Amino acid sequence: MHNLKEIRKSVEIFKKKIKDRYIKFDIEILLSLDKKNRETIQKKENLEKEKKILSKSKDKDNFEKSKKLSNEINSLEKKLETFQKDIVNLLSNLPNLALEDVPIGANDQSNKIIKKNGSVKDFNFDVKSHIELGEQNNQIDFKSASKLSGSRFVVLNKNFALLERALINFMLDIHTIKFDYEEVSPPLIVNENVMFGTGQLPKFEDDQFEILTENSERKFLIPTAEVVLTNLVRESILSDNDLPKRFVAATPCFRKEAGSYGKDTKGIIRQHQFYKVELVSIVKPSDCIKELDKMLNCAEEVLKQLEIPYQIILLSTGDMGFSAEKTYDIEAWIPSENKYREISSCSSCGKFQARRMNAKYKDSNGSDYVGTLNGSGLAVGRLLIALIENNQNKDGSINIPNVLKKYMNNLSKI
Repeated sequence: MHNLKEIRKSVEIFKKKIKDRYIKFDIEILLSLDKKNRETIQKKENLEKEKKILSKSKDKDNFEKSKKLSNEINSLEKKLETFQKDIVNLLSNLPNLALEDVPIGANDQSNKIIKKNGSVKDFNFDVKSHIELGEQNNQIDFKSASKLSGSRFVVLNKNFALLERALINFMLDIHTIKFDYEEVSPPLIVNENVMFGTGQLPKFEDDQFEILTENSERKFLIPTAEVVLTNLVRESILSDNDLPKRFVAATPCFRKEAGSYGKDTKGIIRQHQFYKVELVSIVKPSDCIKELDKMLNCAEEVLKQLEIPYQIILLSTGDMGFSAEKTYDIEAWIPSENKYREISSCSSCGKFQARRMNAKYKDSNGSDYVGTLNGSGLAVGRLLIALIENNQNKDGSINIPNVLKKYMNNLSKI
């Protein structure tokens, strides 16, 4: 969420930055509401002062005057509620502003390739997709999933189920042992305030799975562990000695994918339910970019150890997520598609989410909002696809990388 005082100080800069995010927004509406709100606050305070003076007088006529003032104050309070609600509604639907080094562009065509790592394997046979490799031994079962839950769900069987669990444990060990993230097992259902805190609500309500509750309290299945891990510090004031905080969690994630009809419907690229290992950092705002580089390295390490080719992309202003000020995507090579596919997105959000969560830290200079970052470390389903396709053999078997064998009961092949 944006600070209205800061917008007021730099209106033209804010207008340009919002335009760079390719968002249609009439800032004059916000400024007009802000002006009316501040004028109404001033009127209300003046009337309250006048009423206070009258209350000290013993003149009987002042009783009627005081009563009249009370009615006027109540009327102004109702106006303020409306103004403030409208202001919050406008601000809460505006995305974060991009940092200066983020490329300006409307979509992924303006993204920049930062680097590539690993060599794409030259197969001497026709490669199979993860669907073909999985269905040949009934290790990927879409028919059963469809009977159970509908489209965009999958049942993994036998060694593919084992491989999914192995990848999760492998990644958790990397992030907790090598990079010192604190493992968390969080709730998978959260309330409306938590979803607002990280920016899922109100902007992306159509993408969320909402749960019916007995008391009509709004509850949601998490679309990513970022939501719960980031909100661990909501409504708190941390000591600067508490920072940085680094959390990691492996959870199922649930998304309606409301805006992706007909997109990536084959296989397990885009599912309504999928596992992800998520990284979250809480830092001083001045440390956000340094922390983003560290988080990116953590996600990269998984692919390096599994020897999967990948590239890193710096996203443009129009392609970044709602809460991000800067985002790197990691894309893994998918042989059957002959292209790279997103497998991780690492973002710095600056103070944007912290303002929505009211999460602060305190040091000798006073208090300020914390900086928040999040990243996939990695998306498990897409990592499974990349691993089995890059390690396939002509006979349809799949080689298990050496670093993964201890998680796979020492299997060498599937």
